[in-house]
Amino acid sequence: MLLTPSAHQDSFTRDNLPPEDQWPTLEFTIPDVQYPDRLNAATALIDQPSERFGADRTALSTPAGETWTYGQLRDRANQIARVLTEDYGLVPGNRVMLRGPNNPWHVAAWLAVLKAGGVVVDTMPLLRSTEVLALIERTKPSAIIADHRFLESVEEVSEEKRPPVISYGSTSAADLVAQAAQKTMDFTNVETAADDVALLGPTSGTTGAPKLTMHFHRDILANADTFARHIVKPTADDVWACSAPLAFTFGLGCSVVFPLYFGGAVLLFEKSSPVAMAEQAAQAGVTILATAPTAYRALLKEGRSDLLSRLRIAISAGEHLPEAVWESVKKTSGLEIIDGIGATEMLHVFISASGDQVRSDAVGKPVPGYRATVLDEDGNEAPVGTVGRLAVIGPTGCRYLNDSRQTVYVENGWNVTGDAFSRDEEGYFIYQARTDNMIVSSGYNIGAPEVEAAIDLHPAVVENAVVGRPDPDRGTVVCAFVVLSDGSEADERTRKDIQDFVKQRIAPYKYPRDIRFIDELPRNLSGKLQHFKLRQQLAAEQAPEKTPAA
Repeated sequence: MLLTPSAHQDSFTRDNLPPEDQWPTLEFTIPDVQYPDRLNAATALIDQPSERFGADRTALSTPAGETWTYGQLRDRANQIARVLTEDYGLVPGNRVMLRGPNNPWHVAAWLAVLKAGGVVVDTMPLLRSTEVLALIERTKPSAIIADHRFLESVEEVSEEKRPPVISYGSTSAADLVAQAAQKTMDFTNVETAADDVALLGPTSGTTGAPKLTMHFHRDILANADTFARHIVKPTADDVWACSAPLAFTFGLGCSVVFPLYFGGAVLLFEKSSPVAMAEQAAQAGVTILATAPTAYRALLKEGRSDLLSRLRIAISAGEHLPEAVWESVKKTSGLEIIDGIGATEMLHVFISASGDQVRSDAVGKPVPGYRATVLDEDGNEAPVGTVGRLAVIGPTGCRYLNDSRQTVYVENGWNVTGDAFSRDEEGYFIYQARTDNMIVSSGYNIGAPEVEAAIDLHPAVVENAVVGRPDPDRGTVVCAFVVLSDGSEADERTRKDIQDFVKQRIAPYKYPRDIRFIDELPRNLSGKLQHFKLRQQLAAEQAPEKTPAA
């Protein structure tokens, strides 16, 4: 597939696309995903909706009572685009790293980068300086826009290794808010190519090294024109809320792309417990809530799933939704949760179901515009009812930024997601497990080797191995098997010290909630660590005890 002429003056992203023979097959089989050659996603997400639905229509709100209209969001995005281009010399194709929680200025900055023809590198706000530095080295941003409360992890990176940092939300005269106020509210969006890269999405890899997924302007809209349009079916009267950070493509879709594209409003949460989130959503009149199964479990556990009864739609993604949770939510609230499986590589959900197509025992069928199958170990399509590797093709697909792992994810044109599924005779896809050592805990993807590397730095640790332990509330928790040095005490104090140590070196949500002290790790004859034996041990603990026969 030949690329169209780029609008990028900085050719970094085009230069670092994978070779074309390593790309997945891309298909544009429905009219909704057939876009013009020149396309700026920000035009479709804020400029056109402001005209179509009205500049005075509410776009963004917060639990604290802050409200932005479509017109205000457009104007502030235009002002930020002027700050970037006029004061910081941003040219099309430059990358801009974003750091901060879900709030209106974060959304405005995201749109502004696209308007200016830049490439967004959004990051999890909880990342530590070492993780931020790794992303800076990979993406080479020309600027970093950060909420003033999240500057520490950026400022800990030495000045010679980081670009200019622009903070927002402080009282400083150099704050982005103050700088933007000095600019006019008009801006001519760069006429980017539909296949110019708009977003570099970091994703946790099983090796701990960050992978950067590359998404075009048309990809951002394709998820709205497939999953949102055909499965969620939103209206301009809907009010959205999503618990996921904007750095997660699940959160980006449900908190920015889908609401704005269809003229709705969104309630932005910076941080909130599941119950508080549901209460705030109910007070704000939210009609579409998107969150992870962990939150639905928490609401059931607290006896507050009745709060969901005020919704029109509930969406679950980020990890497997257990059938028991689906059934309990329906029983207590009347809602049939829309389950979905997606991937950062694909940008959003590609298998789902809604309405009378929903089944509690299956994720669903391929979203219109996508097709999927199950592959056996030899890469052939597996028979119905056979467990194998999920493979997907559609209008979006995996493109890693200059990464040899491209050939692992893409196989014979298929995007092979790392999930084990089976498919029944009705065409429904049924989740089985992850096929790699990624731990999915409360919707967060956590690479076990990254956690192992952090634990190994602790002075009392000789070696360790990390696996996921099944957990009724979080789905899975990080469990570390640790061999201590001579003289170190295998007690609660050491356990907590290791946990706190890890929290200081990588994002806190990755720390091992369960630490087991053991004398030695299981290895094969060649010395290779056998993680599967540790998983078997944990699985045996979860298995119900059998009653002896009489």
